[in-house]
Amino acid sequence: MTRLFFGRRRTTADVPTIDTAQLLEVAGPEALEVHARALAVGGHLATTMVVTGYPAEVTAGWLAPLLNFPGHLDLALHIDPVPNPIAAAGLKKQRARLESGRRTGFDKGRLDDPEVEAAAADAADLAYRIARGEGKLFHVALYLTVHAADEDTLAEQAAAVRAIAGSLLMTVAPTTYRALPGWLATLPLGIDTLKIRRTFDTAALAACFPFTSPDLPINTGEDGLPAGVLYGLNAVSGAPVVWDRFAQDNYNSITLARSGAGKSYLAKLELLRLLFTGTTASVIDPEDEYVRLAETVGGHVIALGADGVRLNPFDLPPTTGGEEDLLTRRVLFLHTFLAVLLGSDLTAAEKAVLDRAILAAYARAGITTDPRTWQRTPPQLSDLAAILTEDGSQTAVDLANQLVPYTTGSHAQLFNGPSTATTQGHLVVFALRQLPDEVKAPAMLLALDAIWRQVNSRPRTGRHLVVVDEAWLLMRDGDGARFLFRMAKAARKYWTGLAVITQDADDVLASPLGRAIVSNAATQVLLRQAPQAIDAISENFHLCHGEREFLLSATRGEALLLTGDRRHKVALISVAAPGEHEVITTDPGELAAQHPADEALDADSLAGEEPFGVGDGRWEW
Repeated sequence: MTRLFFGRRRTTADVPTIDTAQLLEVAGPEALEVHARALAVGGHLATTMVVTGYPAEVTAGWLAPLLNFPGHLDLALHIDPVPNPIAAAGLKKQRARLESGRRTGFDKGRLDDPEVEAAAADAADLAYRIARGEGKLFHVALYLTVHAADEDTLAEQAAAVRAIAGSLLMTVAPTTYRALPGWLATLPLGIDTLKIRRTFDTAALAACFPFTSPDLPINTGEDGLPAGVLYGLNAVSGAPVVWDRFAQDNYNSITLARSGAGKSYLAKLELLRLLFTGTTASVIDPEDEYVRLAETVGGHVIALGADGVRLNPFDLPPTTGGEEDLLTRRVLFLHTFLAVLLGSDLTAAEKAVLDRAILAAYARAGITTDPRTWQRTPPQLSDLAAILTEDGSQTAVDLANQLVPYTTGSHAQLFNGPSTATTQGHLVVFALRQLPDEVKAPAMLLALDAIWRQVNSRPRTGRHLVVVDEAWLLMRDGDGARFLFRMAKAARKYWTGLAVITQDADDVLASPLGRAIVSNAATQVLLRQAPQAIDAISENFHLCHGEREFLLSATRGEALLLTGDRRHKVALISVAAPGEHEVITTDPGELAAQHPADEALDADSLAGEEPFGVGDGRWEW
């Protein structure tokens, strides 16, 4: 708590004359209409109020309610330091007046006045601190200018500002017949045209700083210019929210929201804007939501599940000079992949059998621990199944039988065979919508591994973003969650950020691995939450009551952006330009309006055909 030490209101008769016409000649509005208490500035109205009374005691940042006013309010604080000799002389006179009044009252037998006693003690304490060099005096003026489109709105906004000022125990007065000087005093010109001031000491003035605000700090690049991309508008102040994930301690992010809250929309918006800055990206897209974006910006789409599109899990990463045992690392990944593929945790006996069989499959292909053999054609899943069958043990035979659907059965086209897809490009999207739900998790893991191999082999001279949408498909499996966790821990070393997006908070927060992924994300985005999940969200993200209610009542596109150090939080509304919205929206109604007909249908060609159902906004024949 800081006590405000200030003297009487200071008015000056020798105020220098300012030529208003000359001041506004260059950068002024197109027209000004001056009224008694308001101005018509161009197409809107403005009125100015002066703070004439202040509270006796305040805390740091006590002006925050005015700074966070949701309307259009300009606040100007004019500070003029007083030289110490002048301050000391003024305080001496003030103390003499107060002491004279005290003694006069005492001689006449009057009781002491508590206000006079307090003022005298404050003046004495301030005089001693100035004499010791512990403080200074300042002439301070605080002006508030409210803007609105019409008179009724202006009156409402001015009344709201007066109410906030009253709650802060401040007294405000309108600038009657001085509307133009009042407006000029709040322009960024540094000119105090009113000169209605109070005298503050150093501690009282310091209590006004720092100004607290709902806006995030602006990250700057090496050139000193603002860095980052626009996430949206501040839900409180309306200011742009610009955030740079690559300027944080790590470059990862976690986005949690219920279905339909706009999480993928916000992720695509950030991705599109990062591409404009030269960032490359890879996307795991279970629902083909990023395909139109990739096609628009010239990206590469890998549609797993389509004819002839395949990734071989036995592919070795590109060699980096033989410094690492790539074969051992690949065998360890295959253990993780096969556990996810088979849908169960492997026992110790199964892991031992698989380890021998995987190494034997590589040996048959001529690949050993010698780095010179790593360029040879890798084996395939059917080679592993054949070796397991030849093993003859019951464990090996059971594993071979479990691999039948993926070697010769219904899913052989996806997992068995040489790789046919390239992962090169500034934007690579792995589209998984054509896959059955039963194989989406292993396909996501395989795609993530292909991305990670690409990240490891690329030059570390540019930023890269890996987006994993609907991550709950992978995180519900323990081995998949462990792979994602290792990727979150190591991505920063390769100037890569991992963006995890999911609608199932339980799959993330109910497990230690999920909570570890959240703790390794310096950027955390929460959108609308379901009442059933809000308790877990509030506990793990340390939300206050207001933030909790905001997430429960948020509309589509409203989000709460948290930084990993918990120092900054901001509520925002994602906004997109019309061109951006057209590219990233997946709303069926909007897509149907954008493309009412891909091609004009000939009525004769449809003769005799009947529609049998309704798809996603389009009739199907």
